[in-house]
Amino acid sequence: MTSFAQVSVVVPAAGKGVRMSADISKQYLPLGGKPLLAHSLARLLALSPRQIVLVVAPDDERWQTVEGVEHCLVVRGGTSRAASVLNGLAALHATTNDWVLVHDGARPCVRGADVQRLMQWVAASDVGGVLGVSVTDTVKEVTAGLIKASPDRTRLWLAQTPQMFRFGLLQKALQQALQQQMLITDEASAVELMGFQPLMVEGHRDNIKVTHANDLALAEYYLARQAISAGGAI
Repeated sequence: MTSFAQVSVVVPAAGKGVRMSADISKQYLPLGGKPLLAHSLARLLALSPRQIVLVVAPDDERWQTVEGVEHCLVVRGGTSRAASVLNGLAALHATTNDWVLVHDGARPCVRGADVQRLMQWVAASDVGGVLGVSVTDTVKEVTAGLIKASPDRTRLWLAQTPQMFRFGLLQKALQQALQQQMLITDEASAVELMGFQPLMVEGHRDNIKVTHANDLALAEYYLARQAISAGGAI
């Protein structure tokens, strides 16, 4: 079984968070008395990975004030998520078959137990996998404000991070996606374009990505509830 000490981590945090309508990037907004990004890094550092590469925007210097960055290698991102993650991969001391975990800097509520379960399931896979949760609401396909279809929700899941793949496969998949000018919103999408089928590993619904202003209050609530439920160990 793969030890987490053998897993490298890339944390993309180069987004501007324009949907937050804030003066600073969302990863630096205060959450429970410290920057949102600090919570995400703390969850990952608690697992003692091999190394963590933090990817920040080219003009970003605010990262220097975040607790936990002293344990990370910091590199500059690109013009897209795929480009930013590729920059992070390039900074890793990894070989083709090494495992790499990618986790959004804006997901501060990820549970360590879920990350470990993802690792356990993925370690036996030839491809890799992602955390996610099943869709419970009815989903509508809409065009120009009109409902066109209602997909079968029993086959639909919401993808989260972390997402975990072999270094060589992920690097090749992202490079190919950029060359083909494909819009990639997560790492699994790039791997799927190569014809592979990653695993979906069930996580928790509180592993939200902070995107809108009201997500901050929800994340703070989840952090508090997790701390109470786990007695401080998450």
